[in-house]
Amino acid sequence: MAEEAKKKADYDDLYNIPENMTGQIIDGDLIVTPRPSRHHVYAASVLGSELGPSYQFGRGGGPGGWIILIGPEIKMGENILVPDLAGWKKERFPSSEETNWISAHPDWVCEVLSPGALRLDKIKKMRLYGQNGVKHFWLIDPIAGTLDVFRLESGRWMVAGSFVEDDKVRAEPFQETEIDLSNLWLERTK
Repeated sequence: MAEEAKKKADYDDLYNIPENMTGQIIDGDLIVTPRPSRHHVYAASVLGSELGPSYQFGRGGGPGGWIILIGPEIKMGENILVPDLAGWKKERFPSSEETNWISAHPDWVCEVLSPGALRLDKIKKMRLYGQNGVKHFWLIDPIAGTLDVFRLESGRWMVAGSFVEDDKVRAEPFQETEIDLSNLWLERTK
């Protein structure tokens, strides 16, 4: 007996997941993950607060000209991805759309790794970001205290830098702002 073809997930499926979960559609599958841990959220929040003032608003002598969002829905083909942080150069960001998702692919994406979503972020989502022309990709591991920075070159991810614990970082595409990585790790705030 032939197996029935599996139904591809669509956007309406996202309305049926529990409120304490995050839903994404990747390669036709509905991927449902728990809300992130406090270490994960802390690292993403601090990074957003480090980059936002100078890159989004031009404060402190920063360049401005970016839109940086925490946890946006981004449509890439038939996929709906929810990165931890994403940034668009202001001129590329659609300020108004009739959907929840953003149709323009970001210029930069940051994923904060969680044990349960490690393969999803590093394998599936990283591949899709590259296939869709995201130019810069960051992976943060809040438990290991690391930041890996990637640049898309000729359709492939190239390592642009790897940093640990209390490094002071100027990483593309945000070289104008120094980020003290020690501020991203929750256990060091005590």
